[in-house]
Amino acid sequence: MAKLRAVLSIGSNKDDRRQLLHTVWEHFRPELLHASSIWATPPWGGVDQDEFLNATLVIETTSTPDELLRRGQALEAQARRTREVRWGPRTLDVDIVQCVVAKDADMAAMSAQRADDEYPFTGVPHPQGQEIVSVDPALTLPHPYAHERAFVLVPWLEAEPNAVLRGMSVAEYVRDLSPADLGQLRAVDSFG
Repeated sequence: MAKLRAVLSIGSNKDDRRQLLHTVWEHFRPELLHASSIWATPPWGGVDQDEFLNATLVIETTSTPDELLRRGQALEAQARRTREVRWGPRTLDVDIVQCVVAKDADMAAMSAQRADDEYPFTGVPHPQGQEIVSVDPALTLPHPYAHERAFVLVPWLEAEPNAVLRGMSVAEYVRDLSPADLGQLRAVDSFG
């Protein structure tokens, strides 16, 4: 069975935010490689709303990207997430930022699972194997906005200092962020 290394960005700005993030952490704990601190972050996307708590989890799993998406959506449903306003308030958000397979054979297996699909997986070289690329509107990989979101990049860099996204180090993406974006983030808690 193929091993998948996945980066998850989790966030909440409604209800018991810390508890909701801890629920996701507990769910993925058996597969957990690294976890960032919990960060307080401003909302992104132009909607007036409360501050978020965000974190990054790096896991190794035998789930496929599609199965991982369903698992994240099930956790969101458990938290009674609604999708009324794009980038609006939410009890829980579980985003798949990146998926990497270690071996070419694993990439072939992932691609074969979607061979008849309108949106098959492809791979691009990554220091740890093949980074999965998907243009499926239901599961775009890598996440299309990850490289410009401080609330994704800063916790990810903390959890995995040598992380690479789209052929560039996450540290380089962080250096490209504005001081204003970086100055609004603060670590407020940790898991465990």
